[in-house]
Amino acid sequence: MKTFNYICAATVLLAAAACSNNRGKSPDGRVKTETMTVASTMVDCIGVGVQRCLVVKPEGTYDWELFYNRIDGFEYEPGYEYVLSVYKQHVELPPADGPTMRYVLDRVLSKQKKQSKDLPDTSGISEAIRHRDNE
Repeated sequence: MKTFNYICAATVLLAAAACSNNRGKSPDGRVKTETMTVASTMVDCIGVGVQRCLVVKPEGTYDWELFYNRIDGFEYEPGYEYVLSVYKQHVELPPADGPTMRYVLDRVLSKQKKQSKDLPDTSGISEAIRHRDNE
């Protein structure tokens, strides 16, 4: 009976260890998830070309930053501030001027109707885009 108890205990411990090793990793088991807040509005930005950018605040940071990439599987709706769990994966052989990282939605942790505060001032970029378009 003691042997059976030891085997059961060892099985439980091995199962718990196996689960904890994969916690937060991507489906391929190589990349951990990251948490980020997405602001309630997008802004004009200039990356490879003129585009609209999400404004994000990675977990553990205070300031908002422009996010030039996209998040696969995430459907943004203006007027809502999101907290997301995302997989961040290195892109093997990215195209010229393409992103070196790929972001994939793991899950939406929260979606709250609100106006995000203290976003970066991109009015100069928006004005430059309008001026260029009017020439």
